Amino acid sequence: MILVGAAAIAASLLLSFPSASQAPPASSPAASQVAPKQQAAIAKAVDKFAAAIAKYGGKTGVSVVDVETGQVIASYHDREALNPASNMKLLTAAAAMSQLTATYQYRTALYGKRNGAAVDELVLRGSGDPSLTTSDLWEMAAELRRSGVRKVQGDILVDQSAFDEQYLPPGFEQQPNEWAYFRAPVSAVALNRNVITMSVHPTTKEQAAVVSFDPPGVVDVTGSVKTSAAGPEAVTLLLAPSGARLSAKVGGTIPEDSHAMVTPKRIDNPSVFAGYALRALLAEQGITVSGAVRTGGDKARNVLVMHRSRPLSELLYELGKRSDNFYAEMVFKGLGSKEKSRGQSSADGAEVVNRYLKAVGALDDGTVIKNGSGLYDTNRVTANTFTRVLRAAYLDPSFGSEYVSHLAIGGVDGTLHGRFNNLKKLRLVRAKTGTLNDVTALSGYVLSPGSRAPFAFSIVINGVAGKVTGARAALDKCASSIASAMLRSKGVPAVLPSGDDE
Repeated sequence: MILVGAAAIAASLLLSFPSASQAPPASSPAASQVAPKQQAAIAKAVDKFAAAIAKYGGKTGVSVVDVETGQVIASYHDREALNPASNMKLLTAAAAMSQLTATYQYRTALYGKRNGAAVDELVLRGSGDPSLTTSDLWEMAAELRRSGVRKVQGDILVDQSAFDEQYLPPGFEQQPNEWAYFRAPVSAVALNRNVITMSVHPTTKEQAAVVSFDPPGVVDVTGSVKTSAAGPEAVTLLLAPSGARLSAKVGGTIPEDSHAMVTPKRIDNPSVFAGYALRALLAEQGITVSGAVRTGGDKARNVLVMHRSRPLSELLYELGKRSDNFYAEMVFKGLGSKEKSRGQSSADGAEVVNRYLKAVGALDDGTVIKNGSGLYDTNRVTANTFTRVLRAAYLDPSFGSEYVSHLAIGGVDGTLHGRFNNLKKLRLVRAKTGTLNDVTALSGYVLSPGSRAPFAFSIVINGVAGKVTGARAALDKCASSIASAMLRSKGVPAVLPSGDDE
């Protein structure tokens, strides 16, 4: 947290994509070129895999590339644009680190004109930080008090102008009545992933349980939850928009020996969500607010308190390892050029990603980029595009190591924690998963023991509704075969796919 006197929060972002001369070199003969025996083994595994997917009635695209030379080791329909599911996050992350740099930090600030111990109006302005929490906002309020402020004489204004007012990303309208936290709206000021969390703590038998919401100050609550002697948790929650706030009707019972029950739900309108929370947190600090909470404040220039996020390279762990859709959409939307007078849109983010793909020679025919998370039936990307991006990112000295690090490790962490257990000791598979009702995908790297560059691979499967588990098992077997071929080339005994790699 930094206290400053007067400064502007935002500076224009400059596009910094590689030029044609900086793009990765095309495939070229090299002494380290993949041995014919190794290539044949991988090609055989890919053919066997493609036949298995055909039996499931699905279609697939596969690409395996030697990152060092650019040599295509094996491919199958690698130029067919398919729904990539969450593999889309690979493109979002690469474009973000290329444009913003791995050390980029999002800024959220409080603005206002000081008048002794008072502030005329208090403006909360954001730049699209996906990681802002109640704790961060509490610290900003505490910093404001430490600076001597005791009263806000006017309103609290929430400045959302860095983003447009289209809060739901493209494709999210396909499930309009879904309140699940994984499809929360995006906004320039976004608190707690734009999710409200209800906690219910039992007390003693027949007494009312303690019901609370995080962040505070946002929800108007009616009803109560009773503490019961025993039995299952039977808490009900009806959450509905109430203007810019939320109304919650709670009921039911919770046993007195139960742990606290925690229920996250997305909010519908994030425009002033953080503003109401800020007002409650200011009250905790003994700072009174005379006015209302509303949007506005885009002309404010006097910074009172500024919060900086963790570096972008750390935030992207949420994309690569945990597949967080909210983080992905926030980063994606924030890619739009700040030189535009209007708020940034998802279309701006798509434009930036497409520009990055073109710069690294990865923009194939049929490519469709609309959102940054890969949710729903929205995007279309080829396996060839993924391996070209993976190669370009690995070879980029400005963020290559951070890009590899943000991916899940097979058998070790993230969404690959329970997969590739036969390879986890060597930590060879670093990849991004993707799953929808009829899609399963995996794209990433098979690392090489020693100093040699890895293989980049992409396997995308569509059209396997009801058969995703079996298709994923075939996918993992194919990826394990690629790793085994890599090991054989190094004289390491191959580790064959095990039955638990699903």
